[in-house]
This record gives sequence, structure tokens and C-alpha cells, in this order.
Amino acid sequence: MRALAEPRRRAILRLVARDELAAGEIATAFDVTRTAVSQHLTVLKNAGLLVERREGTRRLYRARPEGLAGLREFLDETWAASLGVARQLVEAERAARDGAEGGKEARRAG
Repeated sequence: MRALAEPRRRAILRLVARDELAAGEIATAFDVTRTAVSQHLTVLKNAGLLVERREGTRRLYRARPEGLAGLREFLDETWAASLGVARQLVEAERAARDGAEGGKEARRAG
């Protein structure tokens, strides 16, 4: 998650999600130095999110879907838990509102 906290790294990952790109091609998409892009690529590679392939002097990068599997699982679990809490809050609010309205009707009828 730390590797994806930086917006440029997320953008790099989007670039290489569908296509294998050379480091130079990736660098042209950003208004930073090639050295900065290289550092971002290293962080993503070390996090297991990218795979690097050498072709002569070129370094080609592509996303590593299995590297994202653990992150996706974590986010899915977190999202499901958050939805569960939201559902409980809505149900509790509805029960409190229905209980208050029921009390008003009982007082009117009495």
C-alpha cells in the first residue's frame, strides 16, 4: 500500500496495466526527471507490482496482476466490513426513528 500511496506510482501502474512499456516511454508521460521515474519504477518493482524485462539495453515494464491480488483482497475485505458497519448504522437509525414515531402514535391514541 505504501508503494501506491504516491500518485505518480499509481499513474505508472495504470500505464503498464495493459501494455509493456520501456522506461523511457513511461518517463515521457511525466513532468519529472527520468531518475525520478526510475526510482518510482524500482519502488513498484520491489513491492511486487511490476515485472521488469530486459531487451538489449532497454528495460520493459508491465504490471504484475498477481502482485495486486493481495492488495485487492485487503481492499475487498475492508470495503465489505465498511458496508456492514454502514448497514448496521442505517438499521439502528431506522429502528430509533420507528420507535420514536411509535411512541408519538401511542401518546396520541391514549
